Amino acid sequence: MSAVPVWEHRSKDAAKMLARLTELSQALAGAFQPATAVALLARALSELLGPDRLAVMLLDSAANRLIVAHDTAPVPASTDDPLLQLALRRGPLLLRRDVAREARSLGAAVADDAAGSWIGAPLMTGGRPTGAVSIIARHPGAFDPSDLLITQAAVAQATIALENARLLSLLSGAKRSWEQTVDAITPAVCIIDAAGVIRRANRVFASLIGLPVTGIPGRTWVSVLPPGWAEAVGRAVTDRTAVSAPVELRAGERALLFTLLPLPEPDAAVLVFEDQTDKRRLQDQLIQSEKMSAIGQLIAGVAHDLNNPLASVVGLSDFLAETGEVPAALVEPLQVIRQEAERAATIVRNLLSFARSQEGGRKVQPIRPVLESTLALLRHQLMAHDVEATLDVADGLPELEINGNQIKQVFVNLINNAVQAIAATGRPGEIAVTARAWLDGVAVSVSDNGPGVPEEIAHRVFEPFFTTKGEGQGTGLGLSICQGIVKEHGGRIALDVRPGTGAAFTVELPGAAAEARAAATVEPSRDARPLRILVVDDEPHILYYMRSTLESWGHAVEVASDGTYALERLLAVPFDAIICDLRMPHLGGREMYQRLTERDPATARRVIFATGDTVRGDTLQFLEGLGRTYLKKPFTLDELRQALSQLAPRAT
Repeated sequence: MSAVPVWEHRSKDAAKMLARLTELSQALAGAFQPATAVALLARALSELLGPDRLAVMLLDSAANRLIVAHDTAPVPASTDDPLLQLALRRGPLLLRRDVAREARSLGAAVADDAAGSWIGAPLMTGGRPTGAVSIIARHPGAFDPSDLLITQAAVAQATIALENARLLSLLSGAKRSWEQTVDAITPAVCIIDAAGVIRRANRVFASLIGLPVTGIPGRTWVSVLPPGWAEAVGRAVTDRTAVSAPVELRAGERALLFTLLPLPEPDAAVLVFEDQTDKRRLQDQLIQSEKMSAIGQLIAGVAHDLNNPLASVVGLSDFLAETGEVPAALVEPLQVIRQEAERAATIVRNLLSFARSQEGGRKVQPIRPVLESTLALLRHQLMAHDVEATLDVADGLPELEINGNQIKQVFVNLINNAVQAIAATGRPGEIAVTARAWLDGVAVSVSDNGPGVPEEIAHRVFEPFFTTKGEGQGTGLGLSICQGIVKEHGGRIALDVRPGTGAAFTVELPGAAAEARAAATVEPSRDARPLRILVVDDEPHILYYMRSTLESWGHAVEVASDGTYALERLLAVPFDAIICDLRMPHLGGREMYQRLTERDPATARRVIFATGDTVRGDTLQFLEGLGRTYLKKPFTLDELRQALSQLAPRAT
């Protein structure tokens, strides 16, 4: 006896059908993924109708194309399957007797061996088809109109579940997009409601208050913000009708700018906290830079005014000492005058040298004068903090090709740091500066007996903006700038960690190349020859001692107190040398030189400038651009002789 088909045993009991559809509805209510909804639909229709084949086609909204989401056949159908396409275009349909003939009459190219019965139903969302169900039985008449109604009911429920899953996916995507967007912005952001409860916050805000981002919603803003911010934030929250004026808040060393932005929803608002720490540091550095620039300009003016009288004192004392006619009782006082004038001149030179930290290029020079002038510059600071500094420079050290002022800035910073570290202990201290040979160059060590640098932060001391000093006492840029300067010179700077026994920084600088040393060799002075010299300066005392000195050397000397008269004399009378001040009223030395260059270039090449102001960048650029010797007031008579020796007498 042959087996009875399943469809003949299928119960038509309406109550059972309704119960199964209700069960499907309940299951679909918890289906949040399209695949789950399709699987529940296919299982329910299989149990209710017992088909030989069931296929479901869906519109993939992400890819904007149709896909076969379910098929019970061993070889899944394609989206081009005629019956699936027919269900998508024309359903719901029931074909009971001759599926092939009936399907062709509806425009579907179905094969002759098509199944005996077929039900097709589209999935409709908002009046548009988003998929289709194709149910096949091999026996003609297997399905009746009630089966079509059952299919339609099940498909309608599945369509709702699929649409809900799509909307949930869109909502989740929008939420992820919101989180990613808000998390990507720099300010800390949180949204509060009328009761002050936080609805959402970004990760920057979570990091600011030290809570996980998932643990913030539902808390009040008062409970999560630092107590010190409550008053400022509370004032803005009380009046949410307009954008609040930015308010500065502090969190340790961090500075933040708080702003409240009202939302269209009544009493809802956005709290925005923007980190201003780095910006404020840069502003402080700019202000400090401007202050240093102003101090540099002040130093330039004071130095110029001091260098002129110092030039007279040094020059006249040199002149008197050279005459050999000073009474014995006045020899020692004259030496004291000379030494004290030189001491004052050294102080001025050190101030000028430090103020023009960016001046000039590199020159071949020994390290000892750089270190000596650095300690002289910091002498009073060392004394004020009861710190004794010693300098030990080994003999025979090679010369270095360096920018003296930049390297001096490095040692000023290292010694300053050592002084401040010792001062923090509240006791006297010692700083030792030693210079020794290193490879072909020099290694300079600056060590102190202060508290030292803890090992856990030693690796960070050269990081920009890292500082162990209190707020307002340091920018954290000193050592990083020092490291940059030393690296530019081809050297390196290192820290020897000695916690509790002081710190030692070592600066290693390569020696000057042989070509640079040869170029820096000063030619020996030629024998003095009588020259016709014009001295141009607005200081009467300088004119007096220059004339007296130069005439005592056998030169013929004329003087001029301004550039206008000097230019007239230079165009009328030939001179072998012109010693000219740079800054003078009316027509200055530079302007006079430029006019002379236009009218008599040969004479212009015999100008030797003398100035007490080399801190101004344009002044130094002008002097070094000439490529000739210039005199820095106060200059010694030996320096004056050297400058004149480089000029031969004019041809007569």
